[in-house]
Amino acid sequence: MRVHIATDHAGMELSAHLVEHLAAQGYEMVDHGPREYDAEDDYPAFCIDAAEAVVADQADGVQALGIVLGGSGNGEQIAANKVKGVRAALAWNLETARLARDHNDANVVAVGGRQHSLEEATAIIEAFLAEPFSGAARHARRIGKIATYEQTGEIVR
Repeated sequence: MRVHIATDHAGMELSAHLVEHLAAQGYEMVDHGPREYDAEDDYPAFCIDAAEAVVADQADGVQALGIVLGGSGNGEQIAANKVKGVRAALAWNLETARLARDHNDANVVAVGGRQHSLEEATAIIEAFLAEPFSGAARHARRIGKIATYEQTGEIVR
């Protein structure tokens, strides 16, 4: 599986760890930056680049997911969710990471690097990457309604 990762300055240590750790587990890691620490960096471009790459890979039939990191993960999730076709979920524990995939077929996970130890954050990311979408009819129906709104602006009741 290809994994696109992006961060801001607050998640750089976690990002570097994840790139190395997940590559050793066999994931194809694509780092969208930043390349060097800058406390004044602006995360949206990095996160949008990663999110666009996930959507493009999935459209091409490549199995891909994304990771966006920051201090809280909130802004990074918001930025990623602006990309058409992205379902980014903020995960703060193992259960929210698993449910993001199982129920919501999330294709990007956001994690706050300042909210967890390196070990906790790694476990959350691993749980997200390992969990498949259940495909349950009720979840697929709900995701379809979100996609319809995203594509057309129509709210399906």
